[in-house]
Amino acid sequence: MNITQTETVSKTSTDPYLPAFSVVTSLFFIFGFITCLNDILIPHLKSLFSLNYAQAALIQFCFFSAYFFASLPAGKLVSRFGYKNGTVIGLLITACGCFLFYPAATSSSYPLFLSGLFILACGITLIQVAVNPYVAILGPSHLSSSRLALAQAFNSLGTTIAPIFGSILILGSQVTDASSVIGPYIGFATTLVGLAIIMGLFNLPKFQTEEDSTGAKKFSVFSYRHLVLGAVGIFCYVGAEVAIGSYLVNFIGLKEIAGLSASDAAHYVSIYWGLAMVGRFIGSYLMRSVAPNRLLVFNSIGSVLLIAVAMTTKGSIAMYAILCVGLLNSIMFPTIFTLAIKDLGPYTAKGSGLLCMAIVGGAVIPLLQGLMADSMGLQPSYILPLVCYLFIVFYGLKGYSCEIKP
Repeated sequence: MNITQTETVSKTSTDPYLPAFSVVTSLFFIFGFITCLNDILIPHLKSLFSLNYAQAALIQFCFFSAYFFASLPAGKLVSRFGYKNGTVIGLLITACGCFLFYPAATSSSYPLFLSGLFILACGITLIQVAVNPYVAILGPSHLSSSRLALAQAFNSLGTTIAPIFGSILILGSQVTDASSVIGPYIGFATTLVGLAIIMGLFNLPKFQTEEDSTGAKKFSVFSYRHLVLGAVGIFCYVGAEVAIGSYLVNFIGLKEIAGLSASDAAHYVSIYWGLAMVGRFIGSYLMRSVAPNRLLVFNSIGSVLLIAVAMTTKGSIAMYAILCVGLLNSIMFPTIFTLAIKDLGPYTAKGSGLLCMAIVGGAVIPLLQGLMADSMGLQPSYILPLVCYLFIVFYGLKGYSCEIKP
């Protein structure tokens, strides 16, 4: 990537980027935590408002559709104001969405909950557009996948803790109405405002993309085949990962699987995301010696096989098969992302915006699976995530190779 550093860093430090990497990594934990809490909101609001699967899937639809609408504007904002300022603005927008949960709960309004989730997700979109490429360029380019996988491991730490937190304070609460979400989300909002202040005061290294030396734009982001196919890969991956997590409580609750209550099944959601965390730490190490695309192919083929087992068996075999998909999910997002933005040069920020826009798969795939589950049953509906992983197999084999089409 053609990146110019505009701020001098200390030459005496063995790793001049470590403080910046540590601060940015904390953000991965935060938006991982908030995102995964949707997996707890779905069964809670499904029961509270007597929703079917498709109606409950609107939670993920509203949340992840924000990526579609906000990513390209976020890319332009980050290009204009920088990674740091973009992150600060994103934190404040996320806080506004969290604050909206108070009137949503007091009025018991499902549409207002959905509105709050959309605003919240717009803020997280802006944060991701800023921090994903920032981590990728915060050091040697050949270790960008490893670095982003490590940062994503802390994202997974957030997604591991969130279901436990939610099962206690939301599903396990003695309060049986919508007000059980007020305390957690107001707490998030306050924390996010505090983080925005800290980020604003922290001295982060600044980077900017170089302008084309000729002054002319020869290509657009859509001219890069590996970027466009990478966007499809992100769409498929996020859609599959979110769909599995969204219906995990309901899947484990099926009589033919484990028959657990929602609050008990929520603990297994932590296993799903916890395995992703473990896999990302392992993957971050492995990608220092193994080609990222090869690891991507191996993990996506494994996911296809595990989902096939979950669809065709019952009891603990089916339950643990679907949980183990979390382990193989681990390196997919950072690997697809870094392969897709490789060699974009001055188009890196816009490419990041396009890839984050593709996270809308988390809105579309769960909704489609919900419709399938209502018509054909929850277990057979997992054919949709299976097909998504098949595309990722293709991307790891062929789609990632750089090619420009004028």
